[in-house]
Amino acid sequence: MKNQSIIFVCPTIWLLIVVLASPALGQVEVTQLIDGDVRVHVSAPPLDDRPCRVILFATPNGNTLEATLGCQMAPGLEWHFDIQHIAAQTKWLQKHSAERLVLVVAQATDLSWPAYRARRTDANARIRALVDAWRVRFGGPNSKMTLTGHSGGGSFIFGAIEGGAEIPEYIDRIAPLDANYAFDNALHSAKLVRWLDGDAARRLVVVVYDDREITLDGKKVVGPDGGTFRATERMAKAFAPHFDLHENAAGDFTIRTGLDGRVRLVVHRNPLNRILHTVLVGEMNGLIFAQAVDAKTPVTEVPQEPRKYGELIPAEPQAAEYGARDWSDEERAALPLPRLPERPANPPDGRAVCDEVATLPLADREARFERELLAGNFPESLRNWRRVELPSGVVLAVLPDWLAVGSDTNSVHTPLTPMTAQRIANAWDCLLPTPLMVDAIDAAAAVHVTPQPFGEPREAVATFVASSTAIQAARGPQGVGLLLTGGKKDVVLSARLAARPNRVAIYGWRQLNGESIQPLTTVHVNLYVDYSHGIRLVANQALLDGEPLSLTALLADPARCRLVSNEGVVRLRTDAN
Repeated sequence: MKNQSIIFVCPTIWLLIVVLASPALGQVEVTQLIDGDVRVHVSAPPLDDRPCRVILFATPNGNTLEATLGCQMAPGLEWHFDIQHIAAQTKWLQKHSAERLVLVVAQATDLSWPAYRARRTDANARIRALVDAWRVRFGGPNSKMTLTGHSGGGSFIFGAIEGGAEIPEYIDRIAPLDANYAFDNALHSAKLVRWLDGDAARRLVVVVYDDREITLDGKKVVGPDGGTFRATERMAKAFAPHFDLHENAAGDFTIRTGLDGRVRLVVHRNPLNRILHTVLVGEMNGLIFAQAVDAKTPVTEVPQEPRKYGELIPAEPQAAEYGARDWSDEERAALPLPRLPERPANPPDGRAVCDEVATLPLADREARFERELLAGNFPESLRNWRRVELPSGVVLAVLPDWLAVGSDTNSVHTPLTPMTAQRIANAWDCLLPTPLMVDAIDAAAAVHVTPQPFGEPREAVATFVASSTAIQAARGPQGVGLLLTGGKKDVVLSARLAARPNRVAIYGWRQLNGESIQPLTTVHVNLYVDYSHGIRLVANQALLDGEPLSLTALLADPARCRLVSNEGVVRLRTDAN
């Protein structure tokens, strides 16, 4: 299935989201790795005039993004792919909603949100930051959010609740789907009550079943104090002093409602003592129910079979690819990529080179870094040219990471003056990016790491090493060779340098919500280099409508430069010789 690259532009914060469009499903899709320990998959319809809602769904324990999204069963697929079908349920909602619904599915890389929270002392604050960032990045600054999840995904929900003094105002629906195990009166009830009191549009929808007596292989599944039934009883008891809960019955369900139906505690009584943990979500359309409940929904409405979304289940697993689409065979044949030097035999590793240059003057240090890079002493993973498409349709070939000396197992990013960077670019038929290119690279990136500022001494080689180590740790082993962003400010080409040729232009250091910490600036002289500067190279040869063209020539052409620059004409540095 061939994909088409689409770029959304939000001018208020220069937010670009590059995603993959699947013509067969009419959806846009992107998967990203965040700081090496969180995977996120985004599925959204094209932009339109409807108000936007982000449905943020946290995966259950043991489930990948792919399994949680679901697909048609086929030989070789394990059973998790047929139990939730969050992709198909969202597509059903998208077809029937007055809002533009964007699905964001979040997975801890070790497949357990409870384990993620246990191993990170900052887990709750981190989860809240991710929720805040994803809402803006994928839904926009005015979007609303449904916070939901299944099973262990409830730990993510409660982490978001605990991650700040109050539940964010943009969240107007919280829906644990058999996922409220971790409810704690002391930690959660007061916040939930204040949140509900703050706006009559807010809803809490809890769907569980009586799991007290269920057994697996002859043994009880939950302990004497565990399970979602008991957690729901704790919720009802915690809410009782604040508002009345009215009880109704519908089939096998008991429904407690409060605040004119804005609070719904929906409990399957489970008379046959079955394990209904996933049945409530997949077979009974749990996500559709939790999102569709509104003020007009009768209090006796409950999740029920059969699946409403059966015809919308995708044929194959979703989310397996990171970032924007890879090169097509036609593009690879049409684009002459630069030939980078091969690694020499037994080169020094990155730490050794940095130790040797740590006390050298700037010029000597730069010369050593330049020699190592031009000799091919950089990671093999850095040679993996990545595809990035600009809003104009120009397709770039960019290095996946900033320049670094050393090997895949021992390398250090090398901040450089723009003159040295330009010489290396010239030698490889490359150029530094423009700010517009940096925006597109960030939007297409498969791996986002959170910017990590360091204090003084900013210009010391030891700080270069510390910053590089932090970026590589945040990227994680899964991100090696993938398009990376967030760790550095990019040294860029800029039209401003025509008036200030003895300066360095820097831009970027993108946060997870898409905003740049560093706006475009030429405040520093061109001999200033600190740990936060990164050298990302772009191949001079690019594609437009399948035909190769020179970026250098395009940037110098007054009639066409805006295809690759939002500043007009931009020329290469003349001080790099």
